Amino acid sequence: MICGVDEAGKGSVLGPMVVAAVGCCEIEDLAALPIRDSKALRPKQREELYEILFRDFSIAIVTIDAAGIDDARSKMSMNTCVAELHAEAIMGLQPEYAYVDACDVNAERYGRTVAGLLDYPCAIVAEHHADARHKIVGAASVVAKVTRDRAIRELKQQYGTIGSGYPSDPATIEFLRSYIREHGSPPACARRSWKTVTNLCQTTMQDFS
Repeated sequence: MICGVDEAGKGSVLGPMVVAAVGCCEIEDLAALPIRDSKALRPKQREELYEILFRDFSIAIVTIDAAGIDDARSKMSMNTCVAELHAEAIMGLQPEYAYVDACDVNAERYGRTVAGLLDYPCAIVAEHHADARHKIVGAASVVAKVTRDRAIRELKQQYGTIGSGYPSDPATIEFLRSYIREHGSPPACARRSWKTVTNLCQTTMQDFS
């Protein structure tokens, strides 16, 4: 088996990070599917591909919530945290070869890190922008993105307007600011170890001083 691995939500300040692995026996099995980096696809396209991938391919998904990310970051770097999750997803499929989207500036080093976290031998190829270069990683990108988008929709049902969850989104920042102002602390879906959250806590609470 060959698999591709990618994640969604690494840089988000709200919600989970999702790592997905998609496996197949022949790379040609993906040839007919219009797969590329999930960010380049419309939501409806991603949903349709998601259903096809779950029907026809082997899938492993690993999800870590905001509290889990905060706990991990107290013990390791974010890149190491992602590498551990990539390794967990790979071990869920047990492929002979795995293509992973490198989260380290040094792609070869990242590949060695992931390989060292596995409990069995697997050839790891780590590349930057692997989701745009390899359809098998693009497939994993689609699964990870759809899974995370569904989680964000559930958070919107619980909290109301939260935006995309990313620090660059003004709607997300306004949600956090308003929530902290009203409750005195960030919501459970927020990654409290992110500077975005700690800075908002400081500036928002200063409003009451």
